[in-house]
Formats: sequence, structure tokens, C-alpha cells
Amino acid sequence: MLRLKSLRLIFIVPIFLAISCASESQFSDKSGSYSKKIYKFGKAEEILAQMTTEEKVAQLFIIAPDSLDAKTVTSASENFKNRLAEYPVGGFIFFARNISRPEQIKDFISSIKKASPLPPIFSVDEEGGRIARLAHSENFYLPNFKSMESIGETASPENARGAGQIIGSYLTTFGFNMDFAPVADINSNPENIVIGDRSFGSAPRLVSEMAGAFLSGLHSTGIKGCLKHFPGHGDTKGDTHSDYVAITKTWEELKSMELIPFVENIENADSIMVAHVTFTSIDPAYPASLSKNLISQKLRGELGYKGLILTDALNMGAIEKNYARGEAAVLAFEAGNDILLLPKDFFAAYNALLKAVRSNRISMDRLDESVIRILRLKGL
Repeated sequence: MLRLKSLRLIFIVPIFLAISCASESQFSDKSGSYSKKIYKFGKAEEILAQMTTEEKVAQLFIIAPDSLDAKTVTSASENFKNRLAEYPVGGFIFFARNISRPEQIKDFISSIKKASPLPPIFSVDEEGGRIARLAHSENFYLPNFKSMESIGETASPENARGAGQIIGSYLTTFGFNMDFAPVADINSNPENIVIGDRSFGSAPRLVSEMAGAFLSGLHSTGIKGCLKHFPGHGDTKGDTHSDYVAITKTWEELKSMELIPFVENIENADSIMVAHVTFTSIDPAYPASLSKNLISQKLRGELGYKGLILTDALNMGAIEKNYARGEAAVLAFEAGNDILLLPKDFFAAYNALLKAVRSNRISMDRLDESVIRILRLKGL
């Protein structure tokens, strides 16, 4: 159990959460559909065989609810439900603007689930510390951690596991099934303005052990996790939220530092998020998130990762300022990503992917490969 003093937890009110130990995936609720189409649920392969090409392409996206309908910010409009039936996306990511009160977010997620032909991923950035969409909301009265760095300073994997367990427990309560955490980046550059205290520390094996323990804590509550940001965003000065950021380190240099937390936790990783950082010694033409070399050849091939791969948010400046919206989505999928996270214009990205499949630029086998991974992540 957590040593609360060593973690320096910040409580808005003195309340403790009961730790739930969910034994079944939070994706397994096969609720009724707002769409007229009813799937006969079975193995992922059986579900895949019932899907149209359009439905398969839609599954490749995790978007904000308001990406389908600008009015759907804290509750699902009728227009949103109709669009969801037409575009059954793989899942949703929720931000502070989508979260106002405990009952609101539970009802919001429940209504989306009922309107979805397939069970969606319900995700959030709830790292603990300064990135915590729910814990920072004054209406939730949730515990928040000072930072993951402060947990790393305790050098106790049990503290990291406890943090994951606490976060996973309240995410489960509100209806989420995936957390875009833990941060597996190593905070090796004191000038880094993006990662900083979001990282467990500057020592590779400490970060590796802590990230693995945090992930174990999430798993104990039935929540899927995500190691981010492959192959490492810790040794940067620039911010990919704003624009192009490059690192000159070679693959061998990355293997001795940045890659250690990913490699050592690769067997237990539900998903890995790829950064928009350009590694010029490995692929000078594309950022990691669009790089076939880094994703298909290195992460899939050399490192042997078999789980889900997703981009960092495609609406970030490093992508948005340098690539056309539709083409960025196609390049990201061609590089080896399974899920395309938060494109600036979902409809442009969706139509570009669909066009690429119909023109055989992307093969049906390649599309099916990713959709199967997505369905399996959902426990289908």
C-alpha cells in the first residue's frame, strides 16, 4: 500500500478511494447500439468479418467527442449519435472541457457507449501530477500527486504501483477503460519544457521500474495503459505541441538510455504512443510518429513489439504545421501505427484513409491487421 507521506499526495478534501480489483476488461460491455447494425459478438476475427471497409477505417481513430459534433462537449447530442452510427470510431479521448462533474462524465460515457455499434475506448490523460484531467477538476474531490518525479524520488516501485492503482480505481468508477500513462520518458535534459517532472526521473532503470509498476497498478483495476513517448521525448529542448523538434542521437545511443523503459516493459505494454520528435540519424525525413523505419522496422521488427501502437495527438504543431491533415493520417498509418490519435480534422483524416484503402495504396490485409489489434485491446 502507498506510503502517503513519501508520495507527498495533495488531497482537495481528506478522502480515500477504495481500491477496486476488476478481473474483467472494462471494454467487455456489449451494450445495445444506437445504430441499426447489430454485431454478433464472438472472436475478434468473427467481428472483423462483419465489418465494412468504412467501419474498419473508423476504428483506427481515437478522437475527442466534439470532433464529431461541436455541440457534444459534455453530453451527447442527437447529431453526435447519428454521426457515431455513421462513423463508429475506435474510441474517445476526454479533456477538461468534457469533464464537469462525476455524474455528468458517467452519464456522458454511458450515452456514448449505448450509441456505439462497437464498444469504444474511453481514454484520458491522467498521469498524476500536472497532467490529470479529472484530479484537477474541483468538482471531483480526487487525490492528486505532486508529480511522478516525486514518486521516483522515493525509489519505491510499490509507491508507483499504488499511484497507478489509485488512478485506475477512480477512472474505472467514472467509466474510463484506458489511461494514456505512464510516461516512460527519461528526464535527461534540464532544458526540457515538455516532460520535466512528468517523468519518474533521469536514471533509465529507475524510470523503467517505476513505469512498469505504475502500469501494473492500472492493470489491477482493469484499466489499460500506454507507455509514452517512444522512442523518447526526454532529451529535447523544443515542444512538439508547437512545431518541429529534432534529436541527433543514433539508435545505439537511444538503446543505452531512452529505449530502456520501453524495452524492459514491452511484454506488459497494452499500447505504445509514438512521439512527433524527428530522430535525424535514424530517419531525417519524418518524425517518429510518421516513420516506417522507427515504427515498423525498429519497434515492430527489431524490438519485437506485438501490441497496439498509436500516434501522439495529430493536432500538435509538429504535424499540423508541416503536413496536410489527410496525408498526415495516411503517412502515420503507413508507418505502422494502429490508432491515429486526435487529428485536427477527423473527417479529412478519415476520408483520406478511406481513399487510400479504396485505391490500394493501403492493402486490406494491412487495415485488418490493425483493426484486429484494436478489437483485441477491447477484449473482443
